[in-house]
Amino acid sequence: MGRDGRVDRRQKNIRYFDYTLLLIVFFLICFGLVMLYSTSAYNGQLRFKDSAYYLKKQLQADALGIAAMAIVSRIDYRVWKNFWMLAYIGAFGLCTLVLFIGDELNGAKRWLNLGFTSFQPSEAAKLAIIVFLATIISKMPKQMGKFSSLVKIIAIVLPMVAVVAIGNLSTAIIILGIAISMVFVASPKYAQFFIAGGTVILFGAIFIMMEAYRAERLRIWLNPEKYEKGYQTLQGLYAIGSGGLFGKGLGGSMQKLGFVPEAQNDMIFSIICEELGLFGAISVILLFVIIIWRFMVIASNAQDLYGALIVTGALAHIAIQVILNIAVVTNTIPNTGISLPFISYGGTSVLFLLAEIGLVLSVSRGIHLEQE
Repeated sequence: MGRDGRVDRRQKNIRYFDYTLLLIVFFLICFGLVMLYSTSAYNGQLRFKDSAYYLKKQLQADALGIAAMAIVSRIDYRVWKNFWMLAYIGAFGLCTLVLFIGDELNGAKRWLNLGFTSFQPSEAAKLAIIVFLATIISKMPKQMGKFSSLVKIIAIVLPMVAVVAIGNLSTAIIILGIAISMVFVASPKYAQFFIAGGTVILFGAIFIMMEAYRAERLRIWLNPEKYEKGYQTLQGLYAIGSGGLFGKGLGGSMQKLGFVPEAQNDMIFSIICEELGLFGAISVILLFVIIIWRFMVIASNAQDLYGALIVTGALAHIAIQVILNIAVVTNTIPNTGISLPFISYGGTSVLFLLAEIGLVLSVSRGIHLEQE
């Protein structure tokens, strides 16, 4: 209140930082470590004579990821505009390299052997495509209403999608989903996306039918009990069904004892359902919903279009991956081999996910709230 009785309109700028997002991410990491140990202890003891084998490796990846998140969150996100082309070319080169010298597992080449550890370039490609597209779109915002601009951007992304799809179709779908989501948010016209979506579905169907094992996945999805490879899906469904409302208790799962193959990876959500029940499953989903909500708050208050697009890309990445993972575990869609963010076992995945969170937090640091 001023001396003359009028309200003082002078305002103070307060720098913002999304501690809610940070807290939820840390909680998910801790929860993921607990569930990982519960899920993998039997398998680790059986294969490596160490029940904490998978836990130790994930702890190392989490530590590196948290360090990366802390560093990236302190760097002005606009700096990455200078590395947009390097990010794309580097990720594309690594994804191409893995096709020639990558380690093969279950019939697919997805990892580069670095000697002391393995590295999955397709995870780096997700982050690279976010930085790459955020830079391009932010330079031509007025042209995003044109259908030709949509076609050009999708055409630029397609080489990355194609080279990743050769060995990892699920990740290629996520990359394409990230691209379409970012263009959708930046475009004032929505009708053109129905055409683009139809085209993507058509080419996706053709791409699936080009390889026998991809077409076989569709048949297994429709009738898992008729195929030997449907065993994992059926055991996962048994785990979900046996959990009931509150589950068998942490560590009480029977399906993880060799019935659900590699339960600590893509199928970990089924063990969550078995041990923590419907209540635990819904709680996990709600945590991801809160993360997406915080992303939306940060994106809508970002200082510029570039920052908003970075957050949108990260939002699309996590949302698509969570939806696809749960859909696969519940046999809503064919098995695609997609991990559950922050919870499934996978060092490269959690490292780049946390780096993405660092980028989002960096954007949140640029928000200035006005307080009277």
